[in-house]
Amino acid sequence: MNDSGASRLALLRFLERVQERDLSRTRRWIADEERREAERRVGEARRPSAPEWLIECGLDRSNIAAVHTGECWDTGKRSRPATRAQAIEALRRQVPACSKCRPDTALGIEA
Repeated sequence: MNDSGASRLALLRFLERVQERDLSRTRRWIADEERREAERRVGEARRPSAPEWLIECGLDRSNIAAVHTGECWDTGKRSRPATRAQAIEALRRQVPACSKCRPDTALGIEA
């Protein structure tokens, strides 16, 4: 096989173009990922904080089914944020406290 300098140089130039294209694509991927990460951080910063207390409503929304802490994992789909005063008032009106998160204990109220 005859290995001429021109064909070797042409192959090296071809390799250079391929590697530049690969590097350019990798840099685009990095820029895209940096943009997504920045958007995620902005989204987390704008997310409202979790409520401290939750009130779970009954089916007709006028009956209160239970009182929960904001971190409770068993709140149900009909829960709404509540203030500390609203949670205390609901517990004083004999609304059941969640047996999992025990908001009555967290509020210092005897059940």
